Amino acid sequence: MKALVLSGGAGTRLRPFSHSMPKQLIPVANKPVLEHVLENIVALGVSDIGVVVGDWEPEITAVLGDGSRLGARLTYLRQDKPRGLADCVRVARDFLGDDDFVMYLGDCMLVGGVAEAAEEFARLRPRAYVVVHKVADPSAFGVVEMDPDGTVRRLVEKPRDARSDLALTGVYFFTSAIHRAIDAIGPSARGELEITDAIQWLVTDGAEVRAGRYRGYWKDTGRIDDVLECNRKLLDGLVRRVDGTVDGASELDGAVVVEPGARVTRSRIEGPAIIGAGTLIEDCVIGPHTSVGRDCSLGGSRLGYSIVLDGAEIHRVDRLHGSVIGRFAVVGPVTDDGDRQRLVIGDHSRVQVGGER
Repeated sequence: MKALVLSGGAGTRLRPFSHSMPKQLIPVANKPVLEHVLENIVALGVSDIGVVVGDWEPEITAVLGDGSRLGARLTYLRQDKPRGLADCVRVARDFLGDDDFVMYLGDCMLVGGVAEAAEEFARLRPRAYVVVHKVADPSAFGVVEMDPDGTVRRLVEKPRDARSDLALTGVYFFTSAIHRAIDAIGPSARGELEITDAIQWLVTDGAEVRAGRYRGYWKDTGRIDDVLECNRKLLDGLVRRVDGTVDGASELDGAVVVEPGARVTRSRIEGPAIIGAGTLIEDCVIGPHTSVGRDCSLGGSRLGYSIVLDGAEIHRVDRLHGSVIGRFAVVGPVTDDGDRQRLVIGDHSRVQVGGER
């Protein structure tokens, strides 16, 4: 079996971060979402992985390299513009050959992995197998209608009146039959080749298509709030580890990871939390479910339930919560002009500041 990971897309819901980095490289528990995806695939025993990339190819290849660090062999496949998920399979046709493959969206987190689904696909060998999850609002997803035995009867993209609450998670297992289906369909109303249309074509053609329910934690990391929640979930599984330096005036409470080269001085950190390599934490209170990236500098500040990306600086800022601070961003107090506050904010940013009381 091979794997196909989709890492294109504009990531408009993650602006302003997606203006300067691909959404698949947003860190969760100090590791890019895309790395979590690849680790799940390698855990299946699949090492031959094609990665479909778009304009962010240089940034993605710089992080992943040839894949050997993760136990994989990566082949990068260029899609010149987004034309739908089924078009990604078409782009990868030569790489995939006639092999079975797992297709995995590069911004989806299935924390428990997909080993059970892979085993069922291998045992039953349907033409296609989709992984689904129960959702509260089916109208926001591609929805699968299925029989009690797992046989798929119908797929509907973002239905107004859904007859099922089982949504596609972004993980699919295919035989080579999917290529014939993709060749048979045309673009949808939005001008893209939809993978749901190709799977539906198989169903209509009489092919066996099955679905399996994923009962673990699943999150599409397409929005900032989703990234923060996913970060919380992964941090809940942390095991305390201190490889950096923590002085005697500091206190670590619970599952706290201090990576090599990090320094914690006169600070309190309440786990679960991660302090990245080379980062300085000085005179701070760091609350639970916080990830601080590499080579950051935090001083005289309080923050919790937040993500701080590599190289950021936060000084003399109180009560930050539910925040995501971008790479090499600088956050600090008013330094001149009396009580006036100065902000330099990029497109699609959201800032909440204290008002008059």
